[in-house]
Amino acid sequence: MSYNIETTPHFEKELKDLAKRYKSMKQDFGKFKDSLKEDPFQGVDLGGGLRKIRMAIDSKRKGKAGGARVITYTTLVDENTGEVWLIEIYDKSEFSTIKTNVIKKMLKELGL
Repeated sequence: MSYNIETTPHFEKELKDLAKRYKSMKQDFGKFKDSLKEDPFQGVDLGGGLRKIRMAIDSKRKGKAGGARVITYTTLVDENTGEVWLIEIYDKSEFSTIKTNVIKKMLKELGL
C-alpha cells in the first residue's frame, strides 16, 4: 500500500501548539506517521472516510488513552494507493470528543 500523508493548515497550527506544551510531541508525531503509513485504516471509523486515532504523548506518561486524538480523512485512488489527510489533533484532557459535523464542515471548506 502506498498512501501520501497530507496535513491541513488547521492541523499544523494545533500540532505546533501541542508541541509547545509537550516536549516529546515531535518524536511522538513521527512515530504516529510511521504507524499510519503501515495501517492507514487504524482507529475508530466515524463514517464517510473519517477516522479517530489515539496517539500517545510520551511527555504525559499516560499512554494512548490519555494522549492525543487525531482525526483523519482517507481518500482512495485505487486498492493500494490513496491519501490520508490529517484534519484535527487535540489533547484528550482538553476535549473528550469532537463533533463530526464540525469536521465535515472543515472538509467542505477544504474542498475534500
